[in-house]
Formats: sequence, C-alpha cells, structure tokens
Amino acid sequence: MGRNKKPSNNGTLDENTLVTVFSSTKGFAALAAAIAHSKGYFDYDEKVSSYWKEFGQNGKENITVRQLLNHQAGLSTIKDLPLNKICDFDTKNVVTELEKKEPDWEPGTRHGYHCWTIGWLISELIRRTDPKNRTLKEFFHDEIAKPLNAKFYIGLPDHIDDSRVSTIKGLGSVLDLFKNFRTFPRSLLLAFMNPQSLTSKSMVDSKNLLAHSNFNTREIRKIEFPSGNGIGLVRDMAKIYSEFANGGNNLKLKNETFEELMNNPQPTQLGFKDVVQTVDTAFQVGFFKPIETGSHYGSPKCFGHPGAGGSFCFADPENKVGFAYGMTKVGTYMFDDPREIALRNAFYECL
Repeated sequence: MGRNKKPSNNGTLDENTLVTVFSSTKGFAALAAAIAHSKGYFDYDEKVSSYWKEFGQNGKENITVRQLLNHQAGLSTIKDLPLNKICDFDTKNVVTELEKKEPDWEPGTRHGYHCWTIGWLISELIRRTDPKNRTLKEFFHDEIAKPLNAKFYIGLPDHIDDSRVSTIKGLGSVLDLFKNFRTFPRSLLLAFMNPQSLTSKSMVDSKNLLAHSNFNTREIRKIEFPSGNGIGLVRDMAKIYSEFANGGNNLKLKNETFEELMNNPQPTQLGFKDVVQTVDTAFQVGFFKPIETGSHYGSPKCFGHPGAGGSFCFADPENKVGFAYGMTKVGTYMFDDPREIALRNAFYECL
C-alpha cells in the first residue's frame, strides 16, 4: 500500500505526483546494500577497510560493515566537513573527507543517528565492492527500480521535470522544526540548541544549506544524496518494500540476507540509547527497527525507515506487505506522525 497525502488547497497533485521523502531515503539505500550483500559483494561482519582501503585510517581501521550500517561507527558529525555549497553534498564530492574523519566515539560501543553521513557511506561501500563500480544512484536503478518497474530516484534524472514533483509545504530551517516543544523530547531540544553537542554537530550543517526549504530546489533534487533526497511515487515505494517483504524473489535476494533484515537489533553498551537523537532507537543493517521503548510499528520482523516531516516506508514480512506514506506538508514529529499512524492503522484493519 502507498499513499501520497494531498493537501486540499492544491488541485495540481494527483496519483502520479512524485514526492520527496527525506530520511525515508535511507531505507532504500539499505535495500540496495542488502542486494549487494546478497550478491556476495561484502560480508556484514567484515571490516569496511577490507573493501574500501582509504577508509581504514584515523581510528576507523577495525569498523565492520555491520557497525557502519547500525550507526555505531561514530561518524555522524558533518560540521567538521567542508560543505559550503549544495553540490558538496553529492557523494562523490564528500567521500575523501569521510575517509579522513576520526570517530567521535569508540566504534561499536554505542550508536548515534548518522543523520546525513550514512547514505554517503553506504553509497561508497557499494561502489567499492560492485564489479561495475556503480554509484548508489545507478545501482539502485539497475538492481531494484528497473526490475520492479518502480519510479523512485536517489538523485532526480534530467528527463524528469520539476513540475512532476510535489512542492513540500511548511518547510523552514531545521531549527524551526525543532522548536516545537509539544512533539520533540526535551532532551533532544536541549541537545540541538547546544552547538557543541553531537546532536547539533550531526544534524545541522554550518551553512544551513540543509534547511528543509532547499529540498524543493532542483539543485538538491538532482545530486546523489542518499540520506535525504529520495523522490518517487509513493505507491512504488510500497511496491519495492512489498517485494522485500515477500523475500525478494524477483530480485534474487538470498534467504541469508532476508533473515538479516528481519533479525532483532542488538543493543550496545548503552542499550538502545541513541547518543545523537537522545532517545531510544534501534538499527539493523541500515534499517530503523521497531522496539518497545521507541517506535514499535508492526512486528519485530518489520524493517524500513521514517523521514522528517512524517514520511515512512517499511516491509512487513509476517503479513507479506509493503507500506509507504509520503506527505506534502511537513509534520513536527520525530517519527510516528499521527497522520501516518492513522493511515497505517487503517491499513492493518483492512488486512
């Protein structure tokens, strides 16, 4: 099931309108990583530096692929990166800087949301291990979108006009989003307001180029930015997750990989405390997983990812369905937006 939530004051939108889903893009990047794993390109428990030599420096030598995907590598901050214009956020323009980064904590001892960096890291891991040396944008298209005849893009192609993409309303700066005390945990707000905190250093760039309003521009839509600029038909997002919910047979997903996606996340020394988001979250090989002390959507076997403003896409292997929600007006919840929950509950009532 997929739905584009349409505002009543915009009659130009229809079922073929493409929608930006912000951090829900990370789930599609993780699906691409799952396909690469299934093809034998890398092992989740092998060191990243075994596949990406330049990564293995400045304290990153022993980070495993699993730790990287589970947001445990300590590479979440972006204020230390030279991101001075929108094109700097394209994977190919930031990889060298990621190679030089030092972890902000001992990898594997805790986890913290790699809000903007995780997509770049997944992309380069795939490129380094893919025999065809494809970027994530290319790999996702060739191995997932094209076989499933699904319109979802990580970097909008030139042939798709902006008129086909919904303008997301209610967008301001990241600070505006975090000012809503009714919907965000106080601990997160306090951390966000502290410029020296991991939260601030990880979620806000120094030039404010990632102000949500910029995501309505072609400049940011067209680059490969796998942590936040995925655009597509919401029904096709659901179609993609439905394929994975049913074992990925059409994509030749191996059962070993499928089991990894469904597995329960494992806590670190700090349990499920997310040192960036300051609340409990859980990740498993790149996916945002349900837990009792955090978002507990679906069953423990579900895997997917939410996005800023309210979007959410996931696979439910127990019910063998995919679910996707994309909005055209930003909400102010970290996850479990009431609009999305209402649709999700109705969806499960239908099941």
